[in-house]
Amino acid sequence: MQRKIFVGLGVIIFIVVLFALTNYFYSVNRNKKNNSVSKLSFSKGVWVAPDTSLIAHTHEGDIIRYGRDLILHTSRYFGPQGTVAKISNGMNCDNCHIEAGTRIWGNNFSRVVSVFPVYKSRSGKLETVEMKINDCFERSLNGEKPGDNSKEMDALIAYINWVGKDVNKDIKTPGSGTESLPFLNRPADTLKGKMVYIAKCQTCHGKKGEGVLCTNGKEYEYPPLWGNHSFNIGAGMYQLSKFAGYVKNNMPFGTTYKNPQLTNEQAWDVAAFVNSNLRPIKNLKNDWPDISKKPVDYPFGPYSDTFSVHQHKFGPFGPIQEMDKK
Repeated sequence: MQRKIFVGLGVIIFIVVLFALTNYFYSVNRNKKNNSVSKLSFSKGVWVAPDTSLIAHTHEGDIIRYGRDLILHTSRYFGPQGTVAKISNGMNCDNCHIEAGTRIWGNNFSRVVSVFPVYKSRSGKLETVEMKINDCFERSLNGEKPGDNSKEMDALIAYINWVGKDVNKDIKTPGSGTESLPFLNRPADTLKGKMVYIAKCQTCHGKKGEGVLCTNGKEYEYPPLWGNHSFNIGAGMYQLSKFAGYVKNNMPFGTTYKNPQLTNEQAWDVAAFVNSNLRPIKNLKNDWPDISKKPVDYPFGPYSDTFSVHQHKFGPFGPIQEMDKK
């Protein structure tokens, strides 16, 4: 009789433990699903953009698709022959934010929705996404602000938000922005950069960096890298470290971050060559109200250190960085 009781108790205990374990693993799996940003948005440690074919066929989806088209073909809407306004230089946002802002190390939009509004030392202000877009129009597109209250601004923001919809605030997406390449222990060499440009870049961007227009004459197939129709001196790409990282992972045509065609030194040198050529001017007097916050490769004084403008533009940047740490 006692043996039967013990056996019965053993069976009951086994069932209770099995039930508890089942609930535990169910709970773990449920939590994994509820916190699956990493699995939904990353593959092998790298962020993966959402599939555009999954954009809903609704009014909201139409706005997102319009925003994507504005990124891909900005000049059709806002360029010299723009259908909405004639307020930019003819380049497309896609020229700097490759594949409509979805390419790894290609200035993608993965973190925008999770970061903004954010304080920016360059302006000394808490910036909204609208401010950032307006800033890009004034600098990278060397144009005028499209304004905050328009269906185009709404569409641009809707698309940018859609791209980063699965990224939480506490996640830093690998491959966002441009890669920070190791500093050279010498100044970037514009003469060496010119040789790289001739060998690797001029086929697409032209001998004089003038770019190549599409057959429609309204936008560039290959954007101009200097001259009147390129980005001005206030653009992010005029900061050498950003441009060098961008070049390393995206240029020349066919390059990806997995398959670079240039060495780090070549990327620094060709970026220096491109940025040594003339381009549109912008009044930067309101930038960096706290000059101690200027990046080591910001090419315009005044500075809070004693290094020259030339070294702040071309390097070597290591000594400046070490001084800043002190």
